[in-house]
Amino acid sequence: MIPSFSFLISISLFIPLLIAAMIRVAAPLLSTSPPSISTICTASTTLPQTEQRARHIWKHADAVCFDVDSTVCENEAIDELAEYLGVGEEVATATRRAMNGASRFRDALASRLEIMRPSRAAMIEFAQRPAKLTPGISDLVTALHKRGTHVYLVSGGFRSIIEPVADVLSIPRNRIYANELIYDTHGEYLGFDENEPTSDSGSKTVGKAGVCGMLKKNHGYKNLVMIGDGATDLEAAPPADTFIGFGGNAVRASVKDGADWFVTSFETLLKSLQ
Repeated sequence: MIPSFSFLISISLFIPLLIAAMIRVAAPLLSTSPPSISTICTASTTLPQTEQRARHIWKHADAVCFDVDSTVCENEAIDELAEYLGVGEEVATATRRAMNGASRFRDALASRLEIMRPSRAAMIEFAQRPAKLTPGISDLVTALHKRGTHVYLVSGGFRSIIEPVADVLSIPRNRIYANELIYDTHGEYLGFDENEPTSDSGSKTVGKAGVCGMLKKNHGYKNLVMIGDGATDLEAAPPADTFIGFGGNAVRASVKDGADWFVTSFETLLKSLQ
């Protein structure tokens, strides 16, 4: 059947209108350009520069030093040890006095130990209590080990209490830096080893700063990260290449404000490695 002349005229008039409508619909799509490189860069740099740098170092870390009390573990071991020995309130008072007077860490440690005077047998028994690990720390340490990152435990606490924690996390005991107690021949408390760098703080040659500096010098680490909740952790960077404040168990304002990057869960750090 041959189309009528009037039908062909109608079609010829309709096609231009259809094309014009299609152009109007497509024009906005055609004129929308992809985001520029500068836009992408701007979006990725909304984080503070110090945090960006910390995240980069964290992702390329060749060594990570963890504080133990209120970081790797949920609790403060010295407080629980004092409670276990029946002198919890006395030690808490000494701690408050030391904090109010801004005492040197070594003096504060000595005063609390003098109240507790823990015997060797008491320390062995106390260390057998199950470690109260912070949620997520086991997975994080496992992930770091798989990446070949060296993991250290650096604490102002006591080695005999920290060794079982290291064992649970598969951290070699020779990567623990903590305080060593001294006993007499009967196993009674005499003092602590003042040659341990963690027995003091306040300068870059002692405390956690001293440990981080020594590790970088001895092993040549280029991206060493310190992670912790306290002031002695904060002062470790430098020489640590960055400090990540941890607030999963306790948030201290000075640490939160001074940290290069502050997190409240180990899951955040684990995801940042991926």
